[in-house]
Amino acid sequence: MAQYAIMRFAKHKGYAGALEAHHERTKAKYASNPNINTERSKYNFHIIKPTKSYKKEVDDRINAAGCRTRKDSVRYIDTIITASPIFFKGKSKEERRKFFETAVEFLSRKIGRKNIFTAVVHLDEKTPHIHLVFTPITKDGRLSAKDIIGNRDQLVKWQDDFFKHMVREFPDIERGESASRTGRKHIPTRVFKQAVKLTRQATIITDTLNSINPINAGKKKDEVLSMLNKFFPSMENFETQVKKYKRENTQLEKEKAALAEKAKAGEQRGVKEALKQSKLQSDYNNLKRFVDSLPEEIKQQAKQSRRAHLPER
Repeated sequence: MAQYAIMRFAKHKGYAGALEAHHERTKAKYASNPNINTERSKYNFHIIKPTKSYKKEVDDRINAAGCRTRKDSVRYIDTIITASPIFFKGKSKEERRKFFETAVEFLSRKIGRKNIFTAVVHLDEKTPHIHLVFTPITKDGRLSAKDIIGNRDQLVKWQDDFFKHMVREFPDIERGESASRTGRKHIPTRVFKQAVKLTRQATIITDTLNSINPINAGKKKDEVLSMLNKFFPSMENFETQVKKYKRENTQLEKEKAALAEKAKAGEQRGVKEALKQSKLQSDYNNLKRFVDSLPEEIKQQAKQSRRAHLPER
Protein backbone atom coordinates (compact mmCIF):
# COMPACT_ATOMS: atom_id res chain seq x y z
CA MET A 1 0.00 0.00 0.00
CA ALA A 2 1.23 3.52 -0.85
CA GLN A 3 3.08 5.50 1.84
CA TYR A 4 2.78 9.18 1.00
CA ALA A 5 4.62 12.07 2.63
CA ILE A 6 2.18 14.93 3.12
CA MET A 7 2.81 18.65 3.64
CA ARG A 8 0.18 21.41 3.58
CA PHE A 9 0.17 25.14 4.35
CA ALA A 10 -2.57 27.27 5.92
CA LYS A 11 -2.18 31.07 5.88
CA HIS A 12 -3.35 33.15 8.85
CA LYS A 13 -3.83 36.89 9.23
CA GLY A 14 -5.40 37.46 12.65
CA TYR A 15 -5.23 36.45 16.28
CA ALA A 16 -3.45 33.14 16.94
CA GLY A 17 -5.11 32.21 20.23
CA ALA A 18 -7.32 29.37 18.94
CA LEU A 19 -4.45 27.89 16.92
CA GLU A 20 -2.16 28.05 19.94
CA ALA A 21 -4.75 26.38 22.19
CA HIS A 22 -5.06 23.52 19.68
CA HIS A 23 -1.36 23.05 18.94
CA GLU A 24 -0.10 23.45 22.50
CA ARG A 25 -3.02 21.48 24.04
CA THR A 26 -3.84 24.15 26.62
CA LYS A 27 -7.50 23.13 26.97
CA ALA A 28 -8.84 20.27 29.09
CA LYS A 29 -11.30 19.18 26.39
CA TYR A 30 -11.60 19.61 22.62
CA ALA A 31 -15.28 19.27 21.74
CA SER A 32 -14.60 20.47 18.17
CA ASN A 33 -12.14 17.63 17.60
CA PRO A 34 -13.29 14.31 19.11
CA ASN A 35 -10.24 12.56 17.59
CA ILE A 36 -7.96 14.03 20.26
CA ASN A 37 -7.25 11.51 23.02
CA THR A 38 -6.18 13.79 25.88
CA GLU A 39 -4.86 10.81 27.83
CA ARG A 40 -2.17 10.47 25.15
CA SER A 41 -1.34 14.20 24.99
CA LYS A 42 1.55 13.62 27.42
CA TYR A 43 3.33 11.83 24.55
CA ASN A 44 3.28 14.91 22.30
CA PHE A 45 6.65 16.63 22.00
CA HIS A 46 8.29 19.74 20.58
CA ILE A 47 11.15 19.86 18.13
CA ILE A 48 11.02 23.65 18.38
CA LYS A 49 9.30 25.01 21.48
CA PRO A 50 7.79 28.52 21.63
CA THR A 51 9.20 30.74 24.38
CA LYS A 52 6.17 33.05 24.57
CA SER A 53 2.60 33.30 23.25
CA TYR A 54 2.10 32.77 19.51
CA LYS A 55 0.93 36.39 19.14
CA LYS A 56 4.09 37.70 20.80
CA GLU A 57 6.28 35.30 18.80
CA VAL A 58 4.75 36.66 15.56
CA ASP A 59 4.77 40.34 16.60
CA ASP A 60 8.37 40.22 17.88
CA ARG A 61 9.66 38.69 14.64
CA ILE A 62 7.79 41.17 12.46
CA ASN A 63 8.96 44.13 14.57
CA ALA A 64 12.57 42.90 14.73
CA ALA A 65 12.68 42.61 10.93
CA GLY A 66 11.07 46.06 10.51
CA CYS A 67 8.38 44.63 8.24
CA ARG A 68 5.64 46.85 6.88
CA THR A 69 2.20 45.31 7.41
CA ARG A 70 -1.35 45.84 6.22
CA LYS A 71 -4.66 44.76 7.76
CA ASP A 72 -4.86 41.87 5.31
CA SER A 73 -1.22 40.77 5.62
CA VAL A 74 -0.59 37.07 6.17
CA ARG A 75 1.26 37.16 9.49
CA TYR A 76 1.98 33.49 10.07
CA ILE A 77 1.64 30.14 8.30
CA ASP A 78 0.66 26.84 9.89
CA THR A 79 2.35 23.90 8.19
CA ILE A 80 1.10 20.40 8.82
CA ILE A 81 3.35 17.48 7.91
CA THR A 82 2.43 13.82 8.18
CA ALA A 83 2.41 10.60 6.17
CA SER A 84 -0.04 7.87 5.27
CA PRO A 85 -1.10 5.96 8.44
CA ILE A 86 0.50 2.77 7.09
CA PHE A 87 3.90 4.51 7.12
CA PHE A 88 3.86 4.88 10.91
CA LYS A 89 2.78 1.29 11.62
CA GLY A 90 5.57 -0.62 13.34
CA LYS A 91 7.82 2.46 13.54
CA SER A 92 9.68 2.95 16.81
CA LYS A 93 9.52 6.19 18.82
CA GLU A 94 12.98 7.09 17.54
CA GLU A 95 12.01 6.44 13.89
CA ARG A 96 8.92 8.65 14.21
CA ARG A 97 10.99 11.42 15.78
CA LYS A 98 13.53 11.09 12.95
CA PHE A 99 10.75 11.54 10.36
CA PHE A 100 9.58 14.79 11.92
CA GLU A 101 13.09 16.09 12.59
CA THR A 102 13.91 15.49 8.91
CA ALA A 103 10.81 17.46 7.91
CA VAL A 104 11.74 20.36 10.22
CA GLU A 105 15.24 20.36 8.74
CA PHE A 106 13.68 20.76 5.27
CA LEU A 107 11.50 23.71 6.34
CA SER A 108 14.40 25.35 8.20
CA ARG A 109 16.49 25.35 5.02
CA LYS A 110 13.64 26.65 2.86
CA ILE A 111 12.26 29.46 5.04
CA GLY A 112 14.98 30.15 7.60
CA ARG A 113 15.18 28.63 11.08
CA LYS A 114 14.67 32.03 12.79
CA ASN A 115 11.21 32.36 11.18
CA ILE A 116 9.96 29.17 12.87
CA PHE A 117 8.64 29.61 16.41
CA THR A 118 6.98 26.25 17.08
CA ALA A 119 7.16 22.71 15.75
CA VAL A 120 5.05 20.36 17.84
CA VAL A 121 4.38 16.68 17.15
CA HIS A 122 0.92 15.36 18.01
CA LEU A 123 0.73 11.68 18.92
CA ASP A 124 -2.69 11.97 20.57
CA GLU A 125 -4.67 11.79 17.32
CA LYS A 126 -5.21 8.89 14.92
CA THR A 127 -2.22 9.68 12.67
CA PRO A 128 0.98 11.25 14.03
CA HIS A 129 1.64 14.70 12.55
CA ILE A 130 3.57 17.88 13.20
CA HIS A 131 2.36 21.48 13.24
CA LEU A 132 5.15 23.88 12.33
CA VAL A 133 4.25 27.58 12.46
CA PHE A 134 6.40 30.34 10.97
CA THR A 135 6.38 34.00 9.99
CA PRO A 136 6.80 34.46 6.20
CA ILE A 137 9.65 36.99 6.38
CA THR A 138 11.93 37.17 3.34
CA LYS A 139 15.72 37.43 3.48
CA ASP A 140 15.48 41.16 2.72
CA GLY A 141 13.11 41.74 5.65
CA ARG A 142 9.67 41.80 4.02
CA LEU A 143 6.55 40.08 5.29
CA SER A 144 5.43 38.23 2.17
CA ALA A 145 3.65 34.88 2.12
CA LYS A 146 3.48 35.24 -1.65
CA ASP A 147 7.26 35.34 -1.98
CA ILE A 148 7.84 32.54 0.52
CA ILE A 149 5.08 30.11 -0.51
CA GLY A 150 4.46 31.28 -4.07
CA ASN A 151 1.76 30.46 -6.59
CA ARG A 152 0.32 27.11 -7.71
CA ASP A 153 3.36 26.18 -9.82
CA GLN A 154 5.72 27.03 -6.97
CA LEU A 155 3.67 24.90 -4.59
CA VAL A 156 4.25 21.93 -6.91
CA LYS A 157 7.99 22.68 -6.67
CA TRP A 158 7.68 22.81 -2.87
CA GLN A 159 6.11 19.33 -2.87
CA ASP A 160 8.75 17.98 -5.26
CA ASP A 161 11.59 19.34 -3.10
CA PHE A 162 9.94 18.03 0.07
CA PHE A 163 9.63 14.55 -1.40
CA LYS A 164 13.27 14.55 -2.60
CA HIS A 165 14.43 15.58 0.87
CA MET A 166 12.34 13.01 2.75
CA VAL A 167 12.99 10.05 0.43
CA ARG A 168 16.72 10.18 1.19
CA GLU A 169 16.03 9.10 4.77
CA PHE A 170 12.84 7.14 4.07
CA PRO A 171 13.10 5.30 0.72
CA ASP A 172 9.59 3.81 1.01
CA ILE A 173 7.94 7.25 0.96
CA GLU A 174 6.10 8.17 -2.26
CA ARG A 175 5.29 11.56 -3.79
CA GLY A 176 1.59 12.35 -3.26
CA GLU A 177 -0.49 13.59 -6.18
CA SER A 178 -0.70 17.37 -5.97
CA ALA A 179 -3.99 19.26 -6.12
CA SER A 180 -2.32 21.57 -8.62
CA ARG A 181 -1.90 18.62 -10.98
CA THR A 182 -5.29 17.07 -10.41
CA GLY A 183 -7.02 20.46 -10.58
CA ARG A 184 -8.78 19.60 -7.31
CA LYS A 185 -8.66 21.76 -4.19
CA HIS A 186 -7.78 20.16 -0.89
CA ILE A 187 -10.77 20.23 1.45
CA PRO A 188 -9.58 20.80 5.04
CA THR A 189 -10.13 18.04 7.60
CA ARG A 190 -12.10 20.44 9.83
CA VAL A 191 -14.88 20.58 7.19
CA PHE A 192 -15.33 16.80 7.33
CA LYS A 193 -15.32 16.92 11.13
CA GLN A 194 -17.94 19.68 10.99
CA ALA A 195 -20.18 17.42 8.90
CA VAL A 196 -19.85 14.60 11.45
CA LYS A 197 -20.65 16.92 14.36
CA LEU A 198 -23.69 18.45 12.60
CA THR A 199 -25.01 15.02 11.62
CA ARG A 200 -24.72 13.91 15.25
CA GLN A 201 -26.60 17.04 16.39
CA ALA A 202 -29.31 16.51 13.76
CA THR A 203 -29.86 12.94 15.01
CA ILE A 204 -30.27 14.11 18.61
CA ILE A 205 -32.69 16.88 17.56
CA THR A 206 -34.74 14.42 15.50
CA ASP A 207 -34.89 11.94 18.40
CA THR A 208 -36.01 14.73 20.76
CA LEU A 209 -38.71 15.87 18.33
CA ASN A 210 -39.96 12.30 17.99
CA SER A 211 -40.18 11.94 21.78
CA ILE A 212 -42.58 14.90 22.22
CA ASN A 213 -45.95 13.96 23.67
CA PRO A 214 -48.79 15.96 25.34
CA ILE A 215 -47.18 15.56 28.78
CA ASN A 216 -43.64 16.71 28.01
CA ALA A 217 -44.36 19.02 25.03
CA GLY A 218 -43.25 22.25 26.71
CA LYS A 219 -39.99 20.93 28.10
CA LYS A 220 -38.99 19.00 24.98
CA LYS A 221 -39.81 21.93 22.71
CA ASP A 222 -37.52 24.17 24.77
CA GLU A 223 -34.77 21.54 24.46
CA VAL A 224 -35.18 21.46 20.67
CA LEU A 225 -35.06 25.28 20.42
CA SER A 226 -31.92 25.37 22.57
CA MET A 227 -30.22 22.77 20.34
CA LEU A 228 -31.30 24.56 17.15
CA ASN A 229 -29.83 27.82 18.44
CA LYS A 230 -26.44 26.06 18.35
CA PHE A 231 -27.12 24.00 15.23
CA PHE A 232 -28.19 26.75 12.80
CA PRO A 233 -25.08 29.01 13.08
CA SER A 234 -22.82 25.96 12.63
CA MET A 235 -24.94 24.78 9.69
CA GLU A 236 -24.67 28.19 8.01
CA ASN A 237 -20.89 28.13 8.41
CA PHE A 238 -20.74 24.56 7.05
CA GLU A 239 -22.89 25.53 4.06
CA THR A 240 -20.48 28.38 3.27
CA GLN A 241 -17.53 25.95 3.40
CA VAL A 242 -19.24 23.38 1.17
CA LYS A 243 -20.09 26.04 -1.43
CA LYS A 244 -16.39 26.97 -1.61
CA TYR A 245 -15.70 23.44 -2.86
CA LYS A 246 -18.82 23.08 -5.02
CA ARG A 247 -16.90 22.35 -8.24
CA GLU A 248 -14.84 19.63 -6.56
CA ASN A 249 -17.90 18.00 -5.00
CA THR A 250 -19.92 18.13 -8.22
CA GLN A 251 -17.11 16.47 -10.14
CA LEU A 252 -16.63 13.83 -7.45
CA GLU A 253 -20.33 12.96 -7.46
CA LYS A 254 -19.99 12.22 -11.18
CA GLU A 255 -16.87 10.14 -10.56
CA LYS A 256 -18.21 8.27 -7.52
CA ALA A 257 -19.16 5.03 -9.28
CA ALA A 258 -15.89 4.90 -11.21
CA LEU A 259 -13.91 5.56 -8.03
CA ALA A 260 -15.70 2.75 -6.22
CA GLU A 261 -14.78 0.38 -9.05
CA LYS A 262 -11.16 1.47 -8.84
CA ALA A 263 -11.16 0.84 -5.11
CA LYS A 264 -12.57 -2.67 -5.65
CA ALA A 265 -9.82 -3.32 -8.16
CA GLY A 266 -7.25 -2.41 -5.53
CA GLU A 267 -6.27 0.91 -7.06
CA GLN A 268 -5.79 3.07 -3.97
CA ARG A 269 -3.94 6.12 -5.28
CA GLY A 270 -6.15 9.10 -4.51
CA VAL A 271 -9.31 6.97 -4.38
CA LYS A 272 -9.84 6.96 -0.62
CA GLU A 273 -9.53 10.74 -0.32
CA ALA A 274 -11.77 11.32 -3.33
CA LEU A 275 -14.50 9.06 -1.96
CA LYS A 276 -14.29 10.83 1.38
CA GLN A 277 -14.78 14.18 -0.36
CA SER A 278 -17.71 12.77 -2.30
CA LYS A 279 -19.32 11.72 1.00
CA LEU A 280 -19.07 15.32 2.19
CA GLN A 281 -21.61 16.38 -0.44
CA SER A 282 -23.86 13.49 0.55
CA ASP A 283 -23.67 14.53 4.23
CA TYR A 284 -24.50 18.11 3.25
CA ASN A 285 -27.54 17.00 1.22
CA ASN A 286 -28.78 14.92 4.17
CA LEU A 287 -28.39 17.88 6.53
CA LYS A 288 -30.31 20.11 4.13
CA ARG A 289 -33.11 17.55 4.03
CA PHE A 290 -33.13 17.51 7.83
CA VAL A 291 -33.51 21.31 7.96
CA ASP A 292 -36.29 21.19 5.35
CA SER A 293 -38.11 18.50 7.36
CA LEU A 294 -38.26 20.60 10.55
CA PRO A 295 -41.75 21.94 11.38
CA GLU A 296 -42.07 25.51 10.09
CA GLU A 297 -43.30 26.67 13.50
CA ILE A 298 -40.15 25.32 15.19
CA LYS A 299 -37.87 26.95 12.59
CA GLN A 300 -39.57 30.34 13.03
CA GLN A 301 -39.37 30.13 16.82
CA ALA A 302 -35.68 29.20 16.61
CA LYS A 303 -35.03 32.23 14.36
CA GLN A 304 -36.86 34.55 16.76
CA SER A 305 -34.94 33.10 19.71
CA ARG A 306 -31.61 33.65 17.92
CA ARG A 307 -32.49 37.25 17.09
CA ALA A 308 -33.43 37.88 20.73
CA HIS A 309 -29.97 36.68 21.84
CA LEU A 310 -28.00 38.70 19.27
CA PRO A 311 -26.14 41.69 20.79
CA GLU A 312 -27.54 45.12 19.96
CA ARG A 313 -25.53 47.19 17.52
